[in-house]
Amino acid sequence: MNEDAKAITTGLVTLVVLVLIGSFSFRTDKVNAAEYTEINATFGKIDGLSVGDEVRMSGIKIGEVSKVTLTDQYQARVRFKLDTGIQIPRDTSVAIHTESIFGSKHVIFSPGAEENYMKSGDSFDFAQSSVDVQEIMDLIIGQAKANRDKIQKQLEALKK
Repeated sequence: MNEDAKAITTGLVTLVVLVLIGSFSFRTDKVNAAEYTEINATFGKIDGLSVGDEVRMSGIKIGEVSKVTLTDQYQARVRFKLDTGIQIPRDTSVAIHTESIFGSKHVIFSPGAEENYMKSGDSFDFAQSSVDVQEIMDLIIGQAKANRDKIQKQLEALKK
């Protein structure tokens, strides 16, 4: 083989390998659009929940958030795309959780005991809104300050 043929072959092989690597690197773990069930929930607030965030049941990913809109009553309407093989009891509750203080949001389904299952297009009856981490931190700090003041007053009373 002459030098030009070797260079062309090497270039083509390199290009094919790069295309394959590129296609694998852009693959995601998202739910297959052809195989899902859509279920809705309405929340008072969803602070930080976004399209693409995970939906979990028993710690296992079963879907993702597919759409977030504002209702006429100024509540957050969230649509979930779930794997079709998962049966969701009608009395299941849904809540928004945070990984950690600075972590991302995800949705947790807590299945009920009802034997009737949700169908595509149904909505949850029980939806727990997102907890504002800043509000929790303010409560903890406020309680700590109140306890500190109480202890200081007790110490001052003992000194007298």
